[in-house]
Amino acid sequence: MSRQYDEHHRSVMVHEALHYLLGGRIEGTYLDCTAGEGGHIKAILKATNGQARVIGLDVDREVLDLAEQNLEEYRGKFRLFNSSYVDFEAVLRQAGVERVDGVLLDVGTSTFQLKSKGRGFSYELDEPLDMRMDLSTKITAADVVNSYSESELSRIIFEYGDEKRFARRIAKCIVNRRPLSTTRELHDAVKAAMPPAERYKRKRHFATKTFQAIRIVVNKELENIDGVLRSIPGFLKQGGRIVFISFHSLEDGIAKRVF
Repeated sequence: MSRQYDEHHRSVMVHEALHYLLGGRIEGTYLDCTAGEGGHIKAILKATNGQARVIGLDVDREVLDLAEQNLEEYRGKFRLFNSSYVDFEAVLRQAGVERVDGVLLDVGTSTFQLKSKGRGFSYELDEPLDMRMDLSTKITAADVVNSYSESELSRIIFEYGDEKRFARRIAKCIVNRRPLSTTRELHDAVKAAMPPAERYKRKRHFATKTFQAIRIVVNKELENIDGVLRSIPGFLKQGGRIVFISFHSLEDGIAKRVF
């Protein structure tokens, strides 16, 4: 069954990203390290009247299929690669490109991934604990919650999920309920560890932080971001620009340390 592009899955901060990435230029070669459904690529090509060229890569094959549909009108102006942004150097070599005029990196999960059945990203669905963006990798969320020690789980929930008050209680509850195999079981473990009053007063769902922390570990997100941000400047043309979009303080901290 083919998936159709959904206009409600919109790329974030498009106008801001284009302003800093293009700097008024209408030509050049750009690298979108997290192509997703092609929203930013489409915006770049539209803003440059199709005169720019864009190389897009994404580790998720399913979203690249949607990008192909979304970018149909610009065929020949872009190339898509099913690859992680940590492998951008190999992608550039394959594309025959030595340096680019700009790089865009928009990290985190997309709405498509969160809502896709069977991926295990969402606490709203009852499905296997997976959370892999790259389905060719081996480590899943189930491996993390079932094999990490209580202290390790507490640390990652505290540090990567920013769950300051209840990280230890959540980790203890997870360990006591193991083995966990579904998102519902993980959701219920978090729920059991947190007082009702705390759950109800939170603006975001009470399981959000724990799910985020485990997803970051499964996909080695912080290590990958650090590595790619340190490598990218060597592949920019003179005057080239990097646009990094993040909504997590840890990711933001990496960018500030690197630059």
